[in-house]
Amino acid sequence: MRPKRHETTGSGDLFRSRLDQIINLKHELVQLAGKIDWAWIDREIAPLYSEHGRPGIETRFVIGLMLLKHIYGLSDEGVCARWVCDPYFQYFTGEEFFQHAFPHERSDLSHWRKRLGSKLELLLAESLRVAHEVGALRPKDVARVNVDTTVQPKNVTFPTDAKLLYTAIKGLNRLAKKHGLKLRQSYLRVSKRKSLMAGRYSHAKQFKRHHSCLRFLRTRLGRLVRDIRRRIKGNEDLEAAFASPLSRADQIRSQRQRQRGWKLYSFHAPEVECIGKGKASAPYEFGVKASIVSTNGQTPGGQFVLHATTLPGNPYDGHTLAKVLEATQQLTGREIERAYVDKGYRGHDAPNPHRVFISGQKRGVFGKIKLELKRRAAIELLSVT
Repeated sequence: MRPKRHETTGSGDLFRSRLDQIINLKHELVQLAGKIDWAWIDREIAPLYSEHGRPGIETRFVIGLMLLKHIYGLSDEGVCARWVCDPYFQYFTGEEFFQHAFPHERSDLSHWRKRLGSKLELLLAESLRVAHEVGALRPKDVARVNVDTTVQPKNVTFPTDAKLLYTAIKGLNRLAKKHGLKLRQSYLRVSKRKSLMAGRYSHAKQFKRHHSCLRFLRTRLGRLVRDIRRRIKGNEDLEAAFASPLSRADQIRSQRQRQRGWKLYSFHAPEVECIGKGKASAPYEFGVKASIVSTNGQTPGGQFVLHATTLPGNPYDGHTLAKVLEATQQLTGREIERAYVDKGYRGHDAPNPHRVFISGQKRGVFGKIKLELKRRAAIELLSVT
């Protein structure tokens, strides 16, 4: 159900202190809170709610926490902990009086991100609007941009075969317990031991013992899958609930380390992809490819991110440039005059290829363009963070 509209009393309290009486009203967060159009954000998010159920958390509270999280580079736990002791954080999220305890759960941020989905672009659009309003970003600054891709890592460990097999066994047991399904045997204790020893044998280069542990884990996972299928046969509800987990378990059991083609790298997050970035420290990264567009020149407010999106399927960088530039123009309302990219975009599909300059390019690079091409590397700092 849609959350209640944020309202303030405007009056004092005998036993509590008003935040606007104990903080500096010229502080940057106080001024930013006054510039953001919270009512517009609330109206845009309203269609995501149903008409029934418990009222949700106030939009300003959660959106404010998300903005603070990215402004100060904090985790979900960190921003919630700092909110309790920082009156400026509380004022920014709409509190009128100082609070001594966090009023919600940390997991509410995760649930809200899932609810928002593509609506997260609202925060980027509103931040750009505020930047234009205060003079931190000028219209001419968004005409020349840097474009780059990076990997948005997922919360997964390095996916060895032993880890994936043991995780699948744990996941199926957890789901069976949730649905009240009594299994013949769980294999949790022996699988944990074999998964641990497989890593040790691999580190010691005792590969015969290592492969023996993997065969043991595959056998136990196969037994568990067959046991579950026998017990849920004929029950349509249970078959629907176990369809996806059993399919993922079969894939993990059948795949091999060096096979070609699609592989599953996480039992709980099947969307994870293996992306090679060519780094000596981390040749492969596990997550989803993301595209970032930033300003090229020096702006009064520093460097701004103009557009950000995920690119599922690990597409070639050059084949995504046209779509990214078009989305950036729609978000900023200004046509892009020049785009600066790295060598991964060679053979791109931009609608105006003569206005796209690639790192290391010599032809057509002179004067102002040469200086702007040198500033392309500034986006690498955003890609790392």
